[in-house]
Amino acid sequence: MKSSKLLITGVAGFIGSKVAAAALQQGYKVVGVDDLSQGYEHNIPKGCEVHILDLAKEESVAMLPKDIEVILHLAGQSSGEISFDNPVVDLTKNSISTLNLIKFGIKTKVKKIVYASSMSVYGSTHDKAISEDTPCAPLSCYGVGKYASENYLKIYQQQLPYVAFRMFNVYGPGQDLSNLRQGMVSIYLAYMLNKSHVPVKGGLGRFRDFIYIDDVVKIWLQAVENNNVNNQAFNLGTGVRTTVLELLTQLKEIFPETGWTEVANTPGDQFGIYADMTKLKQFFNISEFVSLSQGLKLFSEWALRQSARQTA
Repeated sequence: MKSSKLLITGVAGFIGSKVAAAALQQGYKVVGVDDLSQGYEHNIPKGCEVHILDLAKEESVAMLPKDIEVILHLAGQSSGEISFDNPVVDLTKNSISTLNLIKFGIKTKVKKIVYASSMSVYGSTHDKAISEDTPCAPLSCYGVGKYASENYLKIYQQQLPYVAFRMFNVYGPGQDLSNLRQGMVSIYLAYMLNKSHVPVKGGLGRFRDFIYIDDVVKIWLQAVENNNVNNQAFNLGTGVRTTVLELLTQLKEIFPETGWTEVANTPGDQFGIYADMTKLKQFFNISEFVSLSQGLKLFSEWALRQSARQTA
């Protein structure tokens, strides 16, 4: 299928642009879509056929090429905190756009849709690795929309096979350091780059599962051709439990002048969550993940280079 035409939504965003670049390198034809409400045009890799349009509008979706073979759906509003600002906008960007793509995929006989879901679908969890059969009870409007989209995909799975990746905390070069309301690692790094005190929302004992961008891209592209994964949801993390204090401590080794202060928690945020990776490792070819220490080093080096360019 390496000559297949892929539709990658959110192609101007952090993850979408990286998936598109890797797909092009592997020989796929790529059609990229973005409304540029969050992403940046300069992120879009050369070689994409680009459409700037809003997937929440049926008439826009109707303008897409009719020879798409696989949809990789990464577009959407991606912050639990921001989802409370305007829940209707969040629902429109995440769930309505997904429904429109499902209808488009069925009509044009797309072979599969791969969807960027989120760990947010689980809600409050116990302090143990969370498997995919854990009951979902999201705490944020964002999580509700992501879980709704998963269920729409299930309803139509006989007409359009799907794969849903419940993404944990993705980080790495290319992440938007100007967005201080989405992405724990990138937020902390942005403050440290500016030699500012880091406001830590919700306490140092909170914990997460951080996965480096390159590992995410590899798994996404494996899903294109692996039909054994169809009509299933998968955790996409590393299975490593890392507290906020551990994360900050590792970053402080790179930025020793930094400090932090605990502030109030974000509404609807999970206290702690990390992934059980058993199912993903059964179906996907990944033997090891980039370690957090190595990933933070690579991300910090990239961020420092970006900062130097901007001040030059």
